[in-house]
Amino acid sequence: MTDNLRGALWMILAMLGFGIEDAFFKAATATSGITAGMATLQFGLFAMLIYAGYALARNVPLWTRDYLRGPLLIRTGFEITGRLFFALSLAYTPLSTTSAILQAAPLFVMLGAALVLKEKIGPRRWAAMAVGFVGVLLIVRPTPAAFQPNAILALLGMIGFAGRDLMTRVAPPRVHTVQMGLLGFAVVTVAGLIILMFEPGAPRLPEATAAALVTGTALSGVLGYTAMTLAMRTGEVGVVAPFRYSRLIVALILAYLLFDERPDALTLTGAALIVTAGTYSLIRDNRRRAAKP
Repeated sequence: MTDNLRGALWMILAMLGFGIEDAFFKAATATSGITAGMATLQFGLFAMLIYAGYALARNVPLWTRDYLRGPLLIRTGFEITGRLFFALSLAYTPLSTTSAILQAAPLFVMLGAALVLKEKIGPRRWAAMAVGFVGVLLIVRPTPAAFQPNAILALLGMIGFAGRDLMTRVAPPRVHTVQMGLLGFAVVTVAGLIILMFEPGAPRLPEATAAALVTGTALSGVLGYTAMTLAMRTGEVGVVAPFRYSRLIVALILAYLLFDERPDALTLTGAALIVTAGTYSLIRDNRRRAAKP
């Protein structure tokens, strides 16, 4: 088995983990009486404890001053935005819609790289970005008659994640991958606390069913994050990265089987445009990098 094939399989496993994570979270908030804030808080705490144990087992320091400096501090702000609105979107928006909009994140990362990091983007990739944005508009439908207000939650979450990924590119190399994961789940915890502050009534501890579902969210989230790290370190990025779009397939299947969701033709068309544009952009980027002397 080649490294690229192994990396692709790790990426598919990662997207399966993230898809199951989303389904667990939506099931907890939709059917088990737990609020989005409490679910996010419990998810973050449990996953953070798992990663802390992993870090200690590998003798990786839990704390680094880089958490409070430059790129990582900006990255944390973006990730809080992403986690906060993505959690709300999972709770109040169809899983298929949330997952479809999330797939546009790599296109927004590419746009940010061109505008902020001054990376050179060719006309074909600009065209691919335009196609992807059309896909987002088909899903959000910004017209008075068809507008879906809750889709804005997914859009804001996606922008937050895109900013996080963009700032990850310029994060100090000395920050260990495990430390990045620990920081990420600490941010989930903070996002949960922020959501709790705006929820009506006093916070309540989750019942057994809700606690079990959110525990499943944390375990599958850790699986997804770990598998994605292995994927990006095993094969060539340009070969492995397009397999991240398998997350949408997982989400559509789970949405159909578990939540009886039936995305309409416009949503499916928009999702297809986003995936096609994103995959093409990743392939073009890989070819451009390979052509460099």
